[in-house]
Amino acid sequence: MAEQEPTAEQLAAIAAENQEDESVVSYKPPAQKTLQEIEELDKDDESLRKYKDLLLGNRAKIVDPNVPNVQVIRLTMVCASSPQALVLDLTGDLDNFKKQPFVLKEGVEYKIKISFKVNKEIVSGLKYVQTTMRKGIRIDQTDYMVGSYGPRDTEYEFLTPQEEAPKGMLARGSYIIKSLFTDDDQHKHLYWEWQLNIKKEWKD
Repeated sequence: MAEQEPTAEQLAAIAAENQEDESVVSYKPPAQKTLQEIEELDKDDESLRKYKDLLLGNRAKIVDPNVPNVQVIRLTMVCASSPQALVLDLTGDLDNFKKQPFVLKEGVEYKIKISFKVNKEIVSGLKYVQTTMRKGIRIDQTDYMVGSYGPRDTEYEFLTPQEEAPKGMLARGSYIIKSLFTDDDQHKHLYWEWQLNIKKEWKD
């Protein structure tokens, strides 16, 4: 029996249910300082120096000046019941993701993990914004506050709260996910689109 595609009206109703009251938060990001300025602050205070060493990490490695300050490395869908790893390598050709969709079984619980690096300067207010589209209609948008990070040689990982995939005949189908990794200063560190197919089973 063929799956019933939702109408535009049904999709609009789903989108309306997902919209939450947006409260305006008066937040002013702190003034940006370079690492050199931070290192010069209270340099005679031994305890503060140790704290800054911990915050700024191991900077013995010389960083390629052509490398961006923030590199988004991969996106992983963490789902215990998935029969295979669901990983997007974000260092290659981002256009391929819409041709190779993830398959997610309806109703399963999952989290999204973003792996990224900070190479040069402290970055404040990193944020992951995820917009879900279906048949050209925005179904949902979620902003995840990632936080502020200093440079280090190893990757950072950010894990979203656990969510449940939609289920039911109207929920099954193809979704386009628009992902943006940004920060307080509105720097778009990476934007990519990928496709997600919700199915009754992992493999139909």
